[in-house]
Amino acid sequence: MYKIIRKVVASMIIGAVMCSLGGCAKKITVVDEIPSEYRQSIDNGGTIELITYPSKAYYGNMEDTEKQAYVYLPAGYDETKQYNVMYLLHGIGGDIWEWGMTGDNSDIKKIMDNLIANGEIEPFIVVTPNGRSAVDHGMNSDSNAFYEFGKELRYDLIPYIDEHYATYADYSEGYDVTEARDHRAVGGLSMGAMQTTNIALCECLDMFSYFGAFSSCPTTYTAVEIATHLKDFPDYDIKYFYNLCGTEDGIAISHHTNAVEGLCDLTDKLTDGKNFTWQTRSGGHDFNIWILGFYNFAQIAFTQ
Repeated sequence: MYKIIRKVVASMIIGAVMCSLGGCAKKITVVDEIPSEYRQSIDNGGTIELITYPSKAYYGNMEDTEKQAYVYLPAGYDETKQYNVMYLLHGIGGDIWEWGMTGDNSDIKKIMDNLIANGEIEPFIVVTPNGRSAVDHGMNSDSNAFYEFGKELRYDLIPYIDEHYATYADYSEGYDVTEARDHRAVGGLSMGAMQTTNIALCECLDMFSYFGAFSSCPTTYTAVEIATHLKDFPDYDIKYFYNLCGTEDGIAISHHTNAVEGLCDLTDKLTDGKNFTWQTRSGGHDFNIWILGFYNFAQIAFTQ
């Protein structure tokens, strides 16, 4: 049985998780730089596959459509076991490939493979979908389609993943998608960070427990708005809400700051240093920040 203790260390806004299994301690640290060895390929790592699943035009006329996503399966993936799932969302100009999780050279795959191989995280599945819920869901589609993605998560993508992969959900016809919420995380960059906050946290708290927002874009809710939406979910807790933004990010820093500063004072669901982190470091609106966000969030998710 795992015993989890989380603490914030010094002025770097560093979170630490102390886990014990049979008396052996494990420490995970939220850092400002990814160790270089975690971005190196290893032998016998996980695999990445491309899936196609049915969906609808939730921004539109509910027309049937097909969407795609990439799925990372950890090394030794076993259909007889149960795995946590992280949904990783792209930005306004991206698609399922933006996180680069498309093949063996993927930074996401390398980080996951190394964290798992070193025993620093339990193996989990990562899904990188297209976040536009429309028939025309290409890069040049109407950006309003991003704001309907919660319906696709609830009715299409999550049920598909739960049906076809070894998750903690007890999938069957008419299953309750909320029952495995403690085994789901969602994170995203820029527009995907907005979706993480506005949609996953504020609309779909009954389906997710862990949230990671990296460089949240200008339409992200303010702290007051987030706290107001959280009142709609009195029976659901937040295991962790991790936030990261670059201090030189002219696109996101003011908006992300407005979303999280003072938030813990506005809701009893979040406590700074316990299940909430607001981390800033030098950087812009780019993957130097976003990959770091994933590295840290991958170690926070599923630990509470």
